[in-house]
Amino acid sequence: MKTFFKWLGIVVLGILIITGAVATHEWKAEKPFSFRVFLDRTLIKQALKSPETMTSIGVFESIGITGHNAHLDDASEAASAAMFTDLADAKQVLLQYKDLNEDQQLSKEIALYLFDTIEGFEKYQHHNYPFNQMSGAQSNFPSFMDAQHAITDVESVQNYISRLSESKRYYEQMMEGLKIREEKGIIPPKFVVRRVIDEMQGFVDKPSTENILYTSLHEKMKKTELIPSEQYDDLLKQTQTQIETTVYPTYKMLIAYFSELEAKAGNNDGIWQIPDGENVYKLALRFFTTTDYSADQIHNIGLAEVDRIQAEILSILGSEGFDISAGFTPAINALANDERFYYPDTDEGREQILLDYQTILDEIDAGLGDAFSLRPKAGMEVKRIPLFKEKTAPGAYYQQPSIDGTRPGVFFANLYDIKATPTYSMRTLAYHEGIPGHHFQIAIAMELEGIPIFRTISPFTAYVEGWALYAEYLAWELGFQDDPFDNIGRLQAELFRAVRLVVDTGIHAKRWTREAAIEYMLLNTGMAESDVTSEIERYIVMPGQATAYKVGMMKILEVRAKAQKALGDKFSLGEFHDVILKNGAVPLDIMERLVDQYIEAKLNAS
Repeated sequence: MKTFFKWLGIVVLGILIITGAVATHEWKAEKPFSFRVFLDRTLIKQALKSPETMTSIGVFESIGITGHNAHLDDASEAASAAMFTDLADAKQVLLQYKDLNEDQQLSKEIALYLFDTIEGFEKYQHHNYPFNQMSGAQSNFPSFMDAQHAITDVESVQNYISRLSESKRYYEQMMEGLKIREEKGIIPPKFVVRRVIDEMQGFVDKPSTENILYTSLHEKMKKTELIPSEQYDDLLKQTQTQIETTVYPTYKMLIAYFSELEAKAGNNDGIWQIPDGENVYKLALRFFTTTDYSADQIHNIGLAEVDRIQAEILSILGSEGFDISAGFTPAINALANDERFYYPDTDEGREQILLDYQTILDEIDAGLGDAFSLRPKAGMEVKRIPLFKEKTAPGAYYQQPSIDGTRPGVFFANLYDIKATPTYSMRTLAYHEGIPGHHFQIAIAMELEGIPIFRTISPFTAYVEGWALYAEYLAWELGFQDDPFDNIGRLQAELFRAVRLVVDTGIHAKRWTREAAIEYMLLNTGMAESDVTSEIERYIVMPGQATAYKVGMMKILEVRAKAQKALGDKFSLGEFHDVILKNGAVPLDIMERLVDQYIEAKLNAS
């Protein structure tokens, strides 16, 4: 209950579970007395409309609210329109709050930034590809059921089966939006359509008892003792029936639709190829980088950083005996082809990778010293990306812990291609996804007290991903990558993000083809071709997102250097990290202002 109180606040909890006059006013009033209640209420109202969000949050069950676990979201166009209307109304109420204290004013500023962004994107709400090979609706549903739907008793299994039964309604609602996009000429590139079809076909070709929706449930049921043995087989049989009579026919309906759509899809890959795509990309860059940088600026920053980082890598390779006379690409490929840096291409080899990742994380967690005052309470673990989607998934990703602390943060590693996991890259990837990267930043934000809920989960990619890339650099500074090859792994990861600046803007602003972008990334990173292909295809369906990492990292290093110069021997790395982390994710200009305030306060105190 402590976590629940912290997240929703005592006042908001009262609104949810008691009917007193003040609570009723605060819940129903157009403008609540409390500014904090208004902000939390706005987010809670949206969460309460999303059964899947309520499940992911994981706090409602602690007070006996479980009905949402039987349902999937309303994915209709009407629901989407209602959300935009609700948020537009909330923005007008937000503007009415005056005479706020400093922290409240910061919350108002961040909230307005988000409201303005949503308002800007409303016109372009259909300018995306909800079904795609990266994180499309076709894979999100089974992934959600596997990773988020907890199985604790018979009711939770019945809720699971109920959700399977709603899959037809859910995807039929999504079809409304697909047909609107088709009418507007917003059709994914042909390769995206083909990937989606292939993934769905592979999903339905499995016998129902081998499908992840069945096997995941079965494994979860084995881990609880609260399901009577006499009901066990019947519950599994009901699950099998729903997969065969509802889920599979629904996916076959989607396959039929996309098979027809494929003939209309073209081979141009950038967002420029859809109506008003150039303006959509400008908005995407603004949203993901939280800057006003143009595509040309970002492209040129990327080119300069690629040159700088490649020179550093070549210097180290030369000192380690590699032939660098022919330049970067042959030298980095020689490193990539060196068998001493790879695990056996076996199940045992892949299992050892997961164990070694955990050892790396345990080591840095114990050795950070006074570099951090703030640390998350939530634990974390390493898992393999589910087999059914690892072929088209990224190299790794992080899943945040549940708010109630029952589910740890998870670093998911892609082990599909053993050549994509050289030993010299593992430390950097673990620091990025885990400690002190995503796990520290996201889990700390979730655990912050005394600030509105939305600030603990704000989706500012430049800050979030910039921090994770900065964490790689920090780990090297602190001595956790003293092996020269581990340092190459760090530099190669930073190079990868610099290349992203070039290829993302190349694809979406300079009209590069998918093949041209793949060729550039292969020549300039030394990454495995499977990873490069997956990455480029990711940028095609997520315009602008890939530019956030390097832009965010460079800003964090810039403001740190400013603080070090201004404070001299009064500078504390731990205090600096507190300033960056204690407010949750924020736009980069606000982050810089917070650091400036820290510098001023520190100087005034001396």
